Amino acid sequence: MFLRLLFVLLIALNIAVGAWLVLGQDDVTVPSAADPGVPVLHLLTERPDLSAATPAQGTSAPADPSAADGVAIAASSPAAGRSAPQPVGGSTAASYQCLALGPFPSLQSLRSARERLAPELARSQSRQEQSQQSRGWWVYLPAQTSRAQALAVAQRLADAHFSDYFVVSSGDQPNTISLGLFKDPANARKRREDLVAAGFPAQMTERVETVPEYWLDVVVPDANSATWRQRVHELAVGSHSTGCF
Repeated sequence: MFLRLLFVLLIALNIAVGAWLVLGQDDVTVPSAADPGVPVLHLLTERPDLSAATPAQGTSAPADPSAADGVAIAASSPAAGRSAPQPVGGSTAASYQCLALGPFPSLQSLRSARERLAPELARSQSRQEQSQQSRGWWVYLPAQTSRAQALAVAQRLADAHFSDYFVVSSGDQPNTISLGLFKDPANARKRREDLVAAGFPAQMTERVETVPEYWLDVVVPDANSATWRQRVHELAVGSHSTGCF
């Protein structure tokens, strides 16, 4: 009887120890390696939210092609309108020349040229100047004291076989005898010498008049500085450098 009771107790004790080994592990508290209040450190590979998103070592994440395209478009997009020429020594995408075109024979021809050149110009301005132009060399006999005396001298010229003369009857030099207006000063000089040799006190002077000149000042990129001639059809119009404006 005693042996049977001892056997039952041993079996119950084994069952209790087994139950404790199996069910009692959750209650075991593992002491923390850190001080109280300090977060526990984890390796990156231990974090499920990062390990899947982190690319493998040695590979780089692809760049966003849409972002790259956006930069290229912004860099190559031209500024609205025409950019003004920068001062000398300034930084600019293109360099410019400042030219004076002219003189144009009339204001209308200048306006026509300006319209044809407009697509190539950064800026332009028109201006009018007064200039002295030679009308030729005038050979004449000084004014006489009266018209009757001037007519008498004219008769002497005819008797000496000189032609192409007339007596000035009005203006600021009345009773002067004109003996010709010559473009070539050499021809005027020959005419005067022949008259002097025949005894007439002929004189020679250059006749000038004030006329308007029309100019077009332009600011043009270097690439187009030599193409203005293709658009301006006035052969007498030239160009030279001028101050920028």
